[in-house]
Amino acid sequence: MTRSILFVCLGNICRSPTAEAIFRVQAQGRGLLIDSAGTSGWHDGKPSDPRASAEARRRGIDMSYIRSRKVIREDFERFDLIVGMDTQNMADLRAIQPAGSRARLVKLLDYAPELGITDVPDPYFEDNFPEVLDMIDIACSHLLESL
Repeated sequence: MTRSILFVCLGNICRSPTAEAIFRVQAQGRGLLIDSAGTSGWHDGKPSDPRASAEARRRGIDMSYIRSRKVIREDFERFDLIVGMDTQNMADLRAIQPAGSRARLVKLLDYAPELGITDVPDPYFEDNFPEVLDMIDIACSHLLESL
C-alpha cells in the first residue's frame, strides 16, 4: 500500500513542487506523506520558481511552504513511491537508488497516456507554466485514482 510519495524533477523549483502542491490538494484527508525533491542541489533551500507559484496561486493552490532540496539516499527508504517528471530524472534516480530499497520508481506521465507525451516539459526554460500545470494536474489525478 502506498502511504508516501516523493515527486522529483531536476531543480525542485518548478515541476516537482507543483506536483507536490497539486497532489496535496487532491489527496487531502487521505493521510499520505507527500514531498518533492530535485536530482540536483542547485536551488537547495530556495522557494519555488515565482512563475510556478503565480500560476498555482491563480488556481487556488499554495506553494509558499515548499523549499527546494536534493534527493538523498534515505528518500528511497522513506517513500513508497518516487515519481520522476522526465526520462532523465528517472535515469538519475535509478543511478542513486540503493539496492534493495523499498521505493518504487515511476514516471508521472505514465499515469496520463491520453496526453500523448511521456515527459513533463521543464517550464523553467520553456516558460509554459499553464500547460505544465494542466499536465501535472491531470496526471496527479490519475495517480491518486491508482492508489
